[in-house]
Amino acid sequence: MVSWLVTAWALCAAAFTGVALCRLAARDRRRAAGTPRLSTRQFAPVLLLRPVDAPTPLELENLGAPVDYPGPLTHVVLSTSRPRLKVSAGVQWLSSDPPGHNRKVGHLSHALATLPRDPAAVVLAVDADVRVDGALVAALVDELHAGAALTAAAPRPAVLETLAGRMVRGLLVQSHHSFEALDVMSAGARAVCGKAVGLSAEAQAELVKLGDCLGEDLELSQVLHRRGLAVSLARAPAHVPQAAGSTPRAVLERFARWMQVLRAHRPALFPSVPLLFAPTPVLMVLAAWLAAAHLAVALCALVGLRLALANRLDGRPGLRFEWLLAEPLLWAAWLESLRRGRIVTWRGRTFALEKGGRMVEGAA
Repeated sequence: MVSWLVTAWALCAAAFTGVALCRLAARDRRRAAGTPRLSTRQFAPVLLLRPVDAPTPLELENLGAPVDYPGPLTHVVLSTSRPRLKVSAGVQWLSSDPPGHNRKVGHLSHALATLPRDPAAVVLAVDADVRVDGALVAALVDELHAGAALTAAAPRPAVLETLAGRMVRGLLVQSHHSFEALDVMSAGARAVCGKAVGLSAEAQAELVKLGDCLGEDLELSQVLHRRGLAVSLARAPAHVPQAAGSTPRAVLERFARWMQVLRAHRPALFPSVPLLFAPTPVLMVLAAWLAAAHLAVALCALVGLRLALANRLDGRPGLRFEWLLAEPLLWAAWLESLRRGRIVTWRGRTFALEKGGRMVEGAA
């Protein structure tokens, strides 16, 4: 009886992956048959905002990197002190020291209220760990021109041949936690990552209200969804260089906090992480213990489909197996988020995380 229950779990997880593959294929067919994007025919003026606190050397490289967008581009770094950029031509600095709990939202709110800009300018907000290029800017601009109130790019960590680098690449590129896969599997409000976003006027007005919210990207998506406004995924990724010194422990800390944010914003989806997003390690152990032929067949189907998804999402030649590191990472992050409960440490401060991601400082 137990082996059949476990087999049913494996088959459900395999079906989940199969649906994702079918939806990704259908999305590609719609794009091929539709109006081409990434054209930026008007080459709209762009206001590119880069909020940052205490940038790392790698982030300074990202902030100073030239952006090959063919239209007018105003590139502004928002921080308390002027960063020493390695290549700073065309990059401006706006002094910003926001008082709210979410300093990123505070920086952006200050910039939107302070900076003069062309009424036709498209506002983009991109984190300092993203290496911005013209394709990313054009993709975000095109989605807003197509009618999206909010558009976001899927983060794509660079290939890094360390354990931590493989874990992050496997999770954010090859697994069901890839934002490409999340986008096609979203039910209700879209899953978005706030590393690189395009903000319509409606999105800007809602964003500035979220100064005490952790996971402002998820909350903003839900607010806009309730208003019937479109949220979309950009066609170009946000390339994220990885620091060579990153450790598995630091990666676990980051994604455990991510799980806490998910639990605060989308509690109904929280149990799906071990059940559908990362079941393979546990199912492998159970299959070895139960030694049932039908379970072995179901597990082979699951692994084959996950391998197909990883190769579809990653796009590099050869078989991709980093997702096998990502699923144990997700399990560990999920369990760690349960241990921490509502208490989250962010930027050196401790908060209690309430419904909708609202942060209450010093609460137990």
